[in-house]
Parts: sequence; structure tokens; C-alpha cells
Amino acid sequence: MLINFKNTHPSQRYQLMAKSVIPRPIAWIVSQGEVLNLAPFSYFCPLSSEPATLIVSIGHRPDGTPKDTLRNLRETKKCVICIIDEDHFESMHFSSKSLDPLQSELEVFDIPTKKVFDAYPPMPKGIKVAYFCEYLQEVTLEGSKTVPVIVEIEHLYLDDTIITDKERINLNFLSIARVGRGYATLLENLNTPEIP
Repeated sequence: MLINFKNTHPSQRYQLMAKSVIPRPIAWIVSQGEVLNLAPFSYFCPLSSEPATLIVSIGHRPDGTPKDTLRNLRETKKCVICIIDEDHFESMHFSSKSLDPLQSELEVFDIPTKKVFDAYPPMPKGIKVAYFCEYLQEVTLEGSKTVPVIVEIEHLYLDDTIITDKERINLNFLSIARVGRGYATLLENLNTPEIP
């Protein structure tokens, strides 16, 4: 089967991409506006290590206004991107619910926070991997309803409990990923074959 994306409705394109680009890591982004905002995004990935950057695509509300995360990033230029594990799975899923801009997901869903850097928003307590990032730039996609935002990593937080080798910084951490419309962890490691 060959599918011509030019003749495919955007919602169908989304479904096809979400079902075939798997797994997709989830960026659980904390940003500060009038209230502290927390929202998950699965159109997210590393972009470059020099400069150290990540990219996340952020949509708009149904009325066409920017989502809180995008608005907050444009205004404050700072965010914390948390990588979640099973301990935060339910809270992350709940935080995807659309709330009024003056409601904080952290308050509505009773998610406690921890302050790591004064210059950045707090992150949910118990997070084991978090990137403290600064807004770098947006990518203009003609005709798109999403805005790809590039953020630069200023600091990486790793909980000591997941570090198995401090010299090599090896981690033992099972993150949750988006797989199609569902979620999963990666449990099986494959042996890397020798290159002939």
C-alpha cells in the first residue's frame, strides 16, 4: 500500500504517523504563566547535541489560540521537560485534559512539586529525568496547526537512584512512550550485532 499524504485528511495523517513512528517519547512540560502549567506532548525528540537541543510540536486550542505551554514559552523563555516513568503515568495522562488557562494541572490533579533551580519552574516530585531548557526558536510550517519549538538544554537532572555507573553515567530507567494511541515501556534489550 502506498498512501499519498497530499490526498489524505490531516487527522488521518496524524493517525498514520502516530501508529508507525513508534515509540515516541513523551515530554511532560512544566511552564510558568499566570499559573503553573503542566502538559504532555508526544511529538517530541532530541534534535542536536551541539547545540544541545530538543524539539516539541505544540498545537493550538480549539478556538485557535496558542496552548498554554506555547504562550508561556514565548513569554518566559523557560521550561522543564520531564521524562516520565510508571510512577507518574496516571498523573501525566490526567494532565492531558484541557483546562481553563487559569487552572493549573498541578493543583487540579494534586501533583506535588519540587524546586531545583530558582530560574526555572518547579517539576513534579519524584521525577527521575528532567531537562531545564530555554526557548531558542520556532519553526514555521506553512499551513500547520502545530508550532515546532526548539529549546536548548541548559541543565539535565538525573535522580541518583537511576544511575548505575557514575563514571559512564549509565542509567536504569524505564520511561513511558506513546505507542499509537496507547502507552508502553521498553522492556527488552536487543543485542547489538557486530558490523562485518
